[in-house]
Amino acid sequence: MWALRRASVQLRSQGLSSGTTRILCANSHIEKCCTENHNSGVVESQNGLLHIPLYSAARSYNTSPSHSNSYYMDVRGFSSEAKNNDQDYDLDDDFSELESPHKIDDDDSISDSELSDVRIELETIDTESDLTGKKTSAKKIPFPAMTKAILDDLSSPVTKVLSAWVEAGNEVTQTEIALTISHLRRRRMYFKALQFSEWSESTDHFLPTESNHASRVDLLAKVRGISKAEEYMKQIPESLRGEIVYRTLLANCVAANNIPKSEELFNKMKKQFPITAFSCNQLILLYKKTDKKKIANVLTLMEKENVTASQFTYQMLIDVKGQLKDIDKMEKLVETMKSEGLEPNTKVKLTLARQYSMNKLIKKSEAILKEMEGEDLAKARWACRFLLTGYAHIGKGDEVDRVWELCESNPRYEECLSAIEAFGLLGRIEDAEAAFEKLTEHYKRPWSKHYAAMIKIYADHKMLEKGEELYKKMMKTKGMVMGPLAYDALVRLYVGAGQVEKAELVLEKARQERKGKPLSVSYLAVLDEYANKGDVHRAERVFEKLKQLGYAGRIKPYRSLIFAYINAKTPAYGFVERMKWDNLVPNKAMFDLLARTDAFQKPLSPVAELLE
Repeated sequence: MWALRRASVQLRSQGLSSGTTRILCANSHIEKCCTENHNSGVVESQNGLLHIPLYSAARSYNTSPSHSNSYYMDVRGFSSEAKNNDQDYDLDDDFSELESPHKIDDDDSISDSELSDVRIELETIDTESDLTGKKTSAKKIPFPAMTKAILDDLSSPVTKVLSAWVEAGNEVTQTEIALTISHLRRRRMYFKALQFSEWSESTDHFLPTESNHASRVDLLAKVRGISKAEEYMKQIPESLRGEIVYRTLLANCVAANNIPKSEELFNKMKKQFPITAFSCNQLILLYKKTDKKKIANVLTLMEKENVTASQFTYQMLIDVKGQLKDIDKMEKLVETMKSEGLEPNTKVKLTLARQYSMNKLIKKSEAILKEMEGEDLAKARWACRFLLTGYAHIGKGDEVDRVWELCESNPRYEECLSAIEAFGLLGRIEDAEAAFEKLTEHYKRPWSKHYAAMIKIYADHKMLEKGEELYKKMMKTKGMVMGPLAYDALVRLYVGAGQVEKAELVLEKARQERKGKPLSVSYLAVLDEYANKGDVHRAERVFEKLKQLGYAGRIKPYRSLIFAYINAKTPAYGFVERMKWDNLVPNKAMFDLLARTDAFQKPLSPVAELLE
């Protein structure tokens, strides 16, 4: 057994909960690397953890655009693919709040991790073997003719393309259906994948299995929102509405940072299925981004239900310790992992390297990267994409050059993306452009994602003309479909150039096209800019769009909105009531901001004072 609860957090005086004095097992070494706080217990109702909604306002958000961080590549599929393993998590979501000054909220950050939507938004890695250098067949799945027909005519609805394809005498098989869904997912074409799934059902080709229903739930949540996914779940026969389906919806609720829905669904699952590390890790991921005090609650439940911690459980707790600059205890957590028989995988090593870098421990960060590299870099080609951005983050430009020299003659897709970002981090724009050109030369079917990576660099360096020029080139590319990352990069480009109205128009276009929900951080960037200008009317307009997309159920959008009132020197009447309506309780920082708007209220007349 293992011990974790106290390892997850710091003293309440630092804004976090330390849990109780005992951890999850007496023989675990984690207890020694945790903060002592005998007075801070874990709140758990007699009816079960989280049975009573816990809406905390103590949240920390960072709102920058750092989405395409290949140092921590996305490894999330839809949760039904993950089974009980933790291989399908979006590392960029996990680290989104660490970006300084950048961030992704899926989403949200990202992190919205909607980075997690979005949750999450980066290149999919299908298996853990992709992160270890071992061969995997998942990356070489067949490319069926059905998939090619859809990708060759992206401007037309899937129904029209496939109707013509069938009329031409082509046969529809379950194998082709499965492979087509897989290819569309890998390309983040969730809208097309949903159209395809609905077409297969309308033409009686949909195989009613739990996994297929889970896939539909995932696509609905990503494209049309959690409520539509819930409606679909109610239509699934009870015999096929199993844990995979619920877990898929839970992962999407977490990706959207929807605390009430996530807690409600977790409690429902707790009554119907055995508690797994996957579902507990989803809550830890949620609380890590929204309310770290609650992490101790989840760990208490894991102890009570004898749920074994996974690599990802440790990874998140190590990350939290690093954020708190508690390097000693972070390192002791690694020792504990090993004592529990868990050798740190690549994702854990990347977490450590990131935290060492963020805490200015450059030599330790570099040591981990060297360990990943091994004695012969050519034999560790799988690690190059991580090494490129890893070395860039610690300012080792010569090491970036050395790694890229190995890849440059025959670069892989992910290596090109990593090189673009790495050179951008180093401020070497021409080298980033060369890596971009190398990518476009080697991959004849371009995705919007690698254009987004380059536009983001132009945005970071205030190069509006170059960014617009590349966007125009992108839109002239045959088969190009704009995704949330590309729209976000364009938003950042205009916001950085002071053209916030254009940025808002970009988001409106993205929303109307319905090709994938825009990231919450994109809206927050626009909202923050209007708030800085004291433009209450436009700030409220953007805030309303956030709410419509399900992104406003947390403190950050309200915090941004209140600054619009402060900078406009305008009273914010009924603000607390608005927050409570969204199940949010203002924390002390919010009350302090609200107090600043009180000075703008007009004094009451003598008659009004009597009526009061």
